[in-house]
Amino acid sequence: MIGAIIGDIVGSVYEFDNIKTKDFPILSDGCSYTDDTLMTIAVGKALLDHIDNGTDLFEATASAMREIAADYPCGRGGYGRSFRNWLDSAEPLPYGSYGNGGAMRVSPCGECAILARDALEKASVTASVTHNHPEGIRGAQAAAMAVFLAMDGATKQEMRNVLRQFYPLDRTLDEIRPYYAFDVTAQGSVPQALEAFLESESFEDALRN
Repeated sequence: MIGAIIGDIVGSVYEFDNIKTKDFPILSDGCSYTDDTLMTIAVGKALLDHIDNGTDLFEATASAMREIAADYPCGRGGYGRSFRNWLDSAEPLPYGSYGNGGAMRVSPCGECAILARDALEKASVTASVTHNHPEGIRGAQAAAMAVFLAMDGATKQEMRNVLRQFYPLDRTLDEIRPYYAFDVTAQGSVPQALEAFLESESFEDALRN
């Protein structure tokens, strides 16, 4: 969860001003948390409520997301239009998104899971509060599984073998980078993010990838 927040802050200045080099300052002027940090914290809060008090995870997630969004400014970038409408709705309902928002906030699900199936189930629930499209859920489950496997001590190759149940992972970063363009869909960004991690040699190298 902390790693996800650091990554959000480091990458915040490049979200709408993309770069394709690994040579950049890790922290530069303008770096800040974004909505993804806030919603990651919300998912973590919902999981604690669910685990400690038996609160329904779907309801706890929706409540925590709306509470934190109301109490804290969004940070850099702002909320997407559909999510903003969801926050402002009197009766918020999932809106079928296949964006990467469910995956961006899911790290606590992998971190707190005891078994792989727990990570998958929690990822599905926390994503489907808004991102209930199959692709939105798949992206969240893939990211949660990566976190779970890393914390469980899996090797990179073992992780790659498991994560291929979600995406082919058949292109290297050198093959992806020249043609890649900004893409907020889960299917168009989560597998690339997984590859960035799988090819990394350290935490910082993963961020630079």
